[in-house]
Amino acid sequence: QVQVVESGGGLVQPGGSLRLSCAASGIIFRVYVMGWYRQAPGNQRELVATITSAGNLNYADSVKGRFTISRDNAKNTVYLQMNSLKREDTAIYYCNVANIAGQYWGQGTQVTVSS
Repeated sequence: QVQVVESGGGLVQPGGSLRLSCAASGIIFRVYVMGWYRQAPGNQRELVATITSAGNLNYADSVKGRFTISRDNAKNTVYLQMNSLKREDTAIYYCNVANIAGQYWGQGTQVTVSS
């Protein structure tokens, strides 16, 4: 059974930092893309950042220069380092893992940026 589990969310002041982690287990086929998406209240889920197994990166314009995605292929784990956080970064952050068999989502972790 595939499990995708996020951790690391919380409450942080504007300008602060957080690091999210996501571990995928029970996956048989090679994972090609791992990524982070977020959904704020009243908004659709949007892409934050993705990273392929070859290390190719993609970021939303709103987080470029502030967020950094990385992964450990051997552990099927992906990280999101978030710096210079803004109030508009407040959302539930979801991890996504994709391979030839399909896509898998985590349950989400809340990130709240507030003073």
